[in-house]
Amino acid sequence: MAITAKDVKELREKTGVGMMECKKALTEAAGDIAKAIDILREKGAAMVAKKASRVAADGAVVTFYDAEAKEGVIVEVNSETDFVAKNQKFQDFCNDVAKTIIAKKPADVDALMSETLTEAGISVTDKLTELIQEIKENMKVRRFEIVEGIMISYIHAGGAVGVVVKFETSDEIAAKPEFTAMGKNIAMQVAAMSPEYLSKDSIPAEELEKIKSITVDSALHKPESLPVPILNDLIKEATDEKKWSDEDIEIYQGLDNKQRKNFVNFISKEALQTLADIAVSHKAEIVENKIFTGLVNGRFAKQIKEICLLEQEFVRSDLFKGDVAGYVASVAKELGGDIKVTGFIRYAKGEGIEKKEENFADEIANMVKGE
Repeated sequence: MAITAKDVKELREKTGVGMMECKKALTEAAGDIAKAIDILREKGAAMVAKKASRVAADGAVVTFYDAEAKEGVIVEVNSETDFVAKNQKFQDFCNDVAKTIIAKKPADVDALMSETLTEAGISVTDKLTELIQEIKENMKVRRFEIVEGIMISYIHAGGAVGVVVKFETSDEIAAKPEFTAMGKNIAMQVAAMSPEYLSKDSIPAEELEKIKSITVDSALHKPESLPVPILNDLIKEATDEKKWSDEDIEIYQGLDNKQRKNFVNFISKEALQTLADIAVSHKAEIVENKIFTGLVNGRFAKQIKEICLLEQEFVRSDLFKGDVAGYVASVAKELGGDIKVTGFIRYAKGEGIEKKEENFADEIANMVKGE
């Protein structure tokens, strides 16, 4: 059977695959378009397997929310390059995947891959295979999380970072534009400041102890930042018991009071390390010191403010001066109801994926090979 240009065009429109590949598939299928599609999918699966070892650390994070059902999702789909991440077909695939997750509620990514895409009529796996065959890059659906209830999302830089913030409030308040604006501002805060927890209350007790323990050890290993009375005792031991070298002792003793405030600029690194070792050796008694306790508590509180969303300083100081919790409370008061932030999810594309570094010569060589 003769293969016409019209047949090739039709197959290309259905699959997005290049003209030559379509013509070869039609020839192999004796002009049967349905069979040619199957042939292309089989070849696409082989291509997927070949490209699977290539690192896909770029891509995009997308969100989708069904306001009527109060169900939303955040999903990350990876590609090898930012160029492909900007491809409209890739973006359409990401959005279709998000809608499919809401419609089918798969338990995990493996279950999702066998689901039928709501907008395509074929499985997620088959659609992804077609996309890889057409674009010739490794791609994969990496992760997703379904959110139930009221949520506001924010996508930064075309999918580089995606955020979902969950709320508890009345439907009346949730429908107000002021609530949406507030939610967007908080989502942007999450994107910019990367909090680890919602609030101090949401941090497990063992994690709080770990943070405090690290704060104590950090202070002891940086003796120059210790309260002056404790630091002076450490220096006295270092000099009186000759734990410092004669040269360091002579240098320190030759400093005036002003210079001693910046003594680390004059003594050796070995002398400073010795001070830290002395501090660690006296840890039990130092942690009982009220001045040291105040120092640690201050640093601990500062860390909590940095890692907990509601305790963070609200970045939009032009709108509100204070922490995020205060900002939410002010909007709730303005709208005449209660608003509670119950959680958030933050995805950054490619986070945790180790990228393969290739030199320019290797990159060109791979392009020539068509890999």
